[in-house]
Amino acid sequence: MTKKEFWQRRRDGFGMNLYRNKKDGWLGGVCAGLADHFNIEPWIARLIVVAGFMFFGFLTVLAYIGACVAMAPRPKGPVQQEFQYDENSHQDRPRNLFRYGESPGERLSTAQERLNRTLSRVERMERYVTSKRYELDREFSKIQD
Repeated sequence: MTKKEFWQRRRDGFGMNLYRNKKDGWLGGVCAGLADHFNIEPWIARLIVVAGFMFFGFLTVLAYIGACVAMAPRPKGPVQQEFQYDENSHQDRPRNLFRYGESPGERLSTAQERLNRTLSRVERMERYVTSKRYELDREFSKIQD
């Protein structure tokens, strides 16, 4: 990735709505921006940063400064965001940094299971429609009408 491509992706929020939120932020808006990205309350992100500072010290400060440089400020107006399809909920969801879909092998086995269940239902329907029971039920329904 070239330097120009990096800065363009940064301006676009890396395609994942990853921006600093200076409006709701305290220092640089990094915690508020990460809270927006992960759909959590900003105080939780701030608590994680404070805990990180207690355990890792100055390394957390460097990571915060690095995030402040890497994340662009949220632009004014609507933000263009990428979506990806979630198989479990059967809907599109905003693309998130740590939200990965199932692997192709898992998706293929899930599709195979669904196909096998559907095939089983179709086979049961075919057996019923071609059976004597279907003809008997049909004759009884004619009598009831």
